[in-house]
Amino acid sequence: MSELSNAVPLCHSADLVDRGEAVPFDVVYCGRTSRGFAIRFDGQVYGYLNQCAHVPMEMDYQPNRFFDSTGQWLMCATHGAIYRPQTGECRGGPCRGGLIKIMVTEQEGVIHWHTAPNLQPIEF
Repeated sequence: MSELSNAVPLCHSADLVDRGEAVPFDVVYCGRTSRGFAIRFDGQVYGYLNQCAHVPMEMDYQPNRFFDSTGQWLMCATHGAIYRPQTGECRGGPCRGGLIKIMVTEQEGVIHWHTAPNLQPIEF
C-alpha cells in the first residue's frame, strides 16, 4: 500500500508561507463536519483541527490567521490560549489539553492531509 494511499491533496507547497496564513479544509471529525487548517512554521508543514482546546470553537481571529503578532505561537482569538505550532501543545492561557493534530505531508510540491479513523474527507 502506498504511503500516500490515505492522502487528500490540499494545496501547492508555495501556498503556505512560513508563519503566514493557513490553508483551511473541511473534514468529518468524529461524525460531524469541522474545519482543519495547515500552516508552515520554520519550513515545516503542520495540520490541526480548527478547534480550541479550551472551548471547542474555531480559533482564527480573521479567516486563516492563527499566528500571534510575534509569529511564534498559534493563538485562539476568543480565549487567548496559545499553542506550539510544532506540536499543538498548549503553552499558556485557558486550555484543556492541546490541539487535535492532522497528519500532513509535503511531496513533489504538493501538501496532502491524511485521513484517520476519526478524521475523514467530506463526501459530496
